[in-house]
Amino acid sequence: MFSASGWRLAAYFAAMFAAVGLLAPYWPVYLKHRGLSATEIGLALSAGLWIKVLLNPLLAQWADRRGLRRQPMVVLALIVLAGYLLAPLAEGFVQLMLLSALCSVAFSAIMPLGESAVLAETYARGYNYGRLRLWGSLAFIATSWAGGLYLADLGAGAVVWGAIGLVSLAVLACALLPIRIEGGSRADGRAPLLRLLGMPVFVLFMLTASCLQASHAMLYGFGTLHWRASGISDGMIGFLWAEGVIAEIVLFFAGAALLSRVGVAGLLMLGAAAGMIRWTAFGFSNELWLLLTLQGLHAFTFGATHLGAMHFIARAVPPAWSASAQSLYTAVSGGLIMGLATALAGPLYAATGGRAFLMSAVLSAIGLGLALLLARLWHGGRLDREDDRV
Repeated sequence: MFSASGWRLAAYFAAMFAAVGLLAPYWPVYLKHRGLSATEIGLALSAGLWIKVLLNPLLAQWADRRGLRRQPMVVLALIVLAGYLLAPLAEGFVQLMLLSALCSVAFSAIMPLGESAVLAETYARGYNYGRLRLWGSLAFIATSWAGGLYLADLGAGAVVWGAIGLVSLAVLACALLPIRIEGGSRADGRAPLLRLLGMPVFVLFMLTASCLQASHAMLYGFGTLHWRASGISDGMIGFLWAEGVIAEIVLFFAGAALLSRVGVAGLLMLGAAAGMIRWTAFGFSNELWLLLTLQGLHAFTFGATHLGAMHFIARAVPPAWSASAQSLYTAVSGGLIMGLATALAGPLYAATGGRAFLMSAVLSAIGLGLALLLARLWHGGRLDREDDRV
């Protein structure tokens, strides 16, 4: 079991992903309730994407160069809270879009700072990162399920009040997060982002993990639509999504043992191999028994990839650059490459239907090749040391 600091780390993940569990599926419902059209909702949700790609790494670099974690995290969480408090007063599309973008950008900027703080404490105290992170997945399941009941009882307008309550808990969790980096080793006068981008092994890692995460673009964007078109009921579709999250929880629970057996690059290879199987099968069949079987591979396509990425950053990146590395990786994987894959998935799905999942299989295959190269070039050490610069 964890010590007091371990439970505060677990509480941080639970609070952050509890908010995501409500907002990801139900914030669009609130925007529709406020009168926005489907096109306007799409614009409101995407408004912060490119801002995050450009701004969040710069915010993380600023935090790294000052040795800060808790202070900017709390300030950002308070900005998110203020945004949702103002939402009931907002009038029209422009105001709601601006508030949505503000909340999205500020919330996403918290995550790299938090991950770097959690990993520093995890390695210092010998905690199992996966067993801390699984509390976030459990919270996501709980609030996404309870959110549906909450809306059915109180109506779509209540989403914003649920968001205010959950983000308030996130503010508290950020304030209580154990911080080992705060006020400690600071980055030197050179910009961490430029130093990281100048390291071929780090760039190779980003491309590897980003391809593997972006392989989910077709599933996230069109999976539900495709399954509904195939005659699968909404209840069963909900179960398929829940199965994927449960599978990643199992992986996070057993992640330390798996990491010790296969190593960081091995986790990325497992994610790639599972993706080639999962997405190829999805491209050729919608049989329910096959979907129920293959959704369990989410444990590897997402879970193993995420664990591999987090442990690579913890082991390869100097602590004084950790937030910059987390934010840069998030911007590239979850913003740039995921955005490009999602944009490509739309016309592919319109033209080929389920065969568009083969794009995901190709991304996984590319990721596997890059992971094999990463295993050859990275020796497991810090990238600021000569033997791992390559």
